[in-house]
Amino acid sequence: MIGLTSFRINGQTIVAPELNRRRALAVLGKIDEILSWEQTKERECDERFVELGQYLCEVRAGRYWRLEYLKSFDEFLEKRFPDSRRKAYYLMAIHEHLTRIPKQQLREVGWTKARELVKIARREGNEFDCAPWVHKAKELQKEAFKREVERHLTGQETEPWEIIFFKLYKSQVPIIEQALETASLMLGAQKSRSYCMEMICADFLAGATLDEGNPEVFSGALRRLIEFLPLSERLEFIKSVKEST
Repeated sequence: MIGLTSFRINGQTIVAPELNRRRALAVLGKIDEILSWEQTKERECDERFVELGQYLCEVRAGRYWRLEYLKSFDEFLEKRFPDSRRKAYYLMAIHEHLTRIPKQQLREVGWTKARELVKIARREGNEFDCAPWVHKAKELQKEAFKREVERHLTGQETEPWEIIFFKLYKSQVPIIEQALETASLMLGAQKSRSYCMEMICADFLAGATLDEGNPEVFSGALRRLIEFLPLSERLEFIKSVKEST
């Protein structure tokens, strides 16, 4: 039988499972062991993501962070995952939602593809047919598999994409953020930051090349902007262009 303990925070009484110090020490030690491998043996750490997700779920359920005198599970994650807590939540979701997939198969798939499988499992619940999706995950490259999942969830083809990294000085960040926010207001809040960046760049290129007698970039940017307009405004714009010519 699990014992309970209570304590008060901000005038409220919190009831929590009694802390199993021996088990908590063992689990926290395992987490630190796996994370320490990440710095020197990235491949081995990736193969142990299933185990890591399981231990993180146990820490949350058993409130093992109290052993380190931390205030919350988020504070525990912030300590163990200083760069981003998102991966920790992904690993926990994999453990919670992909229970019907054998652990060895999950290890073979890898955590980034398993993260995509979680999206399908969440939506389809008990109807999730995991076997064919595990097969696809093993056969396809990471980006191809991600597009396959997106196509299944949305019913639409997705355009191939890539992440581009470059360094920004702190003094540049406010200017770029303001430009993206302004573009978002113009294009609609539902548009992604990548679309906003594309429109900013297209607008610059159009202005830079228009005087040189090369209107192709400008017309391309204009067509993209028109696509973002509601149908009624798009028709009104086309009508005004015809009248002006």
